[in-house]
Amino acid sequence: MSDFTLHAALWIAVGGTRFGGSDRIALLAALGEHGSITRAAKAVGISYKAAWDAVEAMNNLAGEALVARTTGGRGGGGTRLTARGEKLVRNFRALEREHRRLLDELARPSTGIADDALLIRRMTLKTSARNQFQGRILALARGAVNDEVTIAIAGGNPLVAVLTRSSTASLGLAVGREVFALVKASSVVLVTGAAEARFSARNQLTGTIRRIERGAVHSEVVLDLPTAGSLAAVITNRSREALGLTVGMPVTALFKASSVILGTTD
Repeated sequence: MSDFTLHAALWIAVGGTRFGGSDRIALLAALGEHGSITRAAKAVGISYKAAWDAVEAMNNLAGEALVARTTGGRGGGGTRLTARGEKLVRNFRALEREHRRLLDELARPSTGIADDALLIRRMTLKTSARNQFQGRILALARGAVNDEVTIAIAGGNPLVAVLTRSSTASLGLAVGREVFALVKASSVVLVTGAAEARFSARNQLTGTIRRIERGAVHSEVVLDLPTAGSLAAVITNRSREALGLTVGMPVTALFKASSVILGTTD
């Protein structure tokens, strides 16, 4: 093959789940430089909402804050990298340099590499689920048709999923195994005053509203969970108005165990 150039993406995985690559590291670096998510988003060429989505996903998967809010100052505060976030950027830059050297070496005897690179690209998985969590299986209750799986996500929050026995077998699920959980934002129901009521939904996570993105018909509401991470819900504007939702307000997010999708990376 003539004029062959080898290209590959470098990313970090947390517990086997893809955490982020050069695009997310560039966002972290821009946040460290500008101290503002608005200016950082503009610097890397993405929207304000996409920047927050990426930050929340990284904080969730890391299990600790890489980016933190600051209070006070002009405009009511900003954002900053934590010490862990700064270290991640430095280490990723060092890995990039070594990665480039490795690719240069591999590109010399390039027989067969192009075909394999195409196959790897086809195998890459992407998902539209807004909520993505990394966790470890705490309990596995087997049933005649369905199995109930309990996992601990960042901060020790429990999450329950119900899936078929065949899915449990094909994924090789067992207590102690690392998995990732996906929950669509449209599957999440928000309630207020949950302490005074009972619900059949197995998953009930209480948090504080961090931000509300209003659309023509629906709104996306993002909650900060008390121990670690965040959760997004998409509800109608009518529901948002009826609940009187505002930033800083405590609410409970409900979703059925059947709405949780589990996956593994091997």
